Amino acid sequence: MTARHSGEAAELPSAVVDCALYEDGKRVPGQVNLGRITERIAPGAGRFAWIGLYEPTEEQLQEVARAFDLHPLAVEDAVHAHQRPKLERYGDMLFLVLKTIVYVEHEQVTSSSEIVDTGEIMVFAGPGYAITVRHGSAPSLDGVREALQNDPRQLGCGPAAVLHSVADMVVDRYIEVADAFAGDVDTLEGEVFSPDRPVDAGRIYQLKRELLEFKRAVMPLTSALERLSDGSVPQVPKEVATYFRDVADHHQRVREQILAFDELVTGMLTASVAQLGVQQNADMRRISAWAALIAVPTMIVGIYGMNFDHMPELKSPYGYPAVWVVIITACTIIYRALRRNRWL
Repeated sequence: MTARHSGEAAELPSAVVDCALYEDGKRVPGQVNLGRITERIAPGAGRFAWIGLYEPTEEQLQEVARAFDLHPLAVEDAVHAHQRPKLERYGDMLFLVLKTIVYVEHEQVTSSSEIVDTGEIMVFAGPGYAITVRHGSAPSLDGVREALQNDPRQLGCGPAAVLHSVADMVVDRYIEVADAFAGDVDTLEGEVFSPDRPVDAGRIYQLKRELLEFKRAVMPLTSALERLSDGSVPQVPKEVATYFRDVADHHQRVREQILAFDELVTGMLTASVAQLGVQQNADMRRISAWAALIAVPTMIVGIYGMNFDHMPELKSPYGYPAVWVVIITACTIIYRALRRNRWL
């Protein structure tokens, strides 16, 4: 990923997607030199820098960290990624970790389907700067930046506005993925309770695994959004905290959907196992019923197959047909009894 402005390629780390300076809610025209950007920042005058990075190396991020005096622990988390969603405060700096979710299109859920793909976005927000770091399948923030630049009033709130807009975009993506995930749950639920052959439990288990990945991305964010929306974070102005309440409401909706999905998928897995047990019992009853039918003629034929000289009906001209009548009659009675009891 190269810098957006070719003229800055020699001065900006290659991981920088965009580097801009904003004053009173408007982007300052011209190119920005990362090495001297701190000299142009005046937080008290409503000026701040917004730097966007995509999968920076440790050296590239350290260069940005030195320019803005970022806390080393937060920098380490941003480099290695694979962090749990959280909000941490280091002095005047806020560090927000967000898990992004992308829905992977597929024809149907199989035992190896990939339904969701996760990425990460880290946001450093401090006096005079907002730094966003993306990893993996995290979506581009170009749309977020453009929307903020078209809303000078909100952008005039400074780095907290960037923090809110990024969180709002991520949570809105959660809603889209949850709606798409609902389709998979409904489809598989219909198959599980259909009269056809029971659904492979491996498909349901895979759906549950993907749901767990979705759950791990969404659930831990609750406490961070509560702190950002209740006005307890000094770096977040009250007007921005109000917007965060809307984000928290949307997040709560997704949480409730995920919990409902979890219950449904667990119920499907239980029902599938139960159906398999019922099917096995039905198969065993059929096998036992046919074994009972075969046992009668086998017993009679076995008895009259013994080569003794003195056995009744051996010399009778009606002995052979009589044996067949007994066999057919006995088998008919047993068959009807089994059918009446639904064993066949």
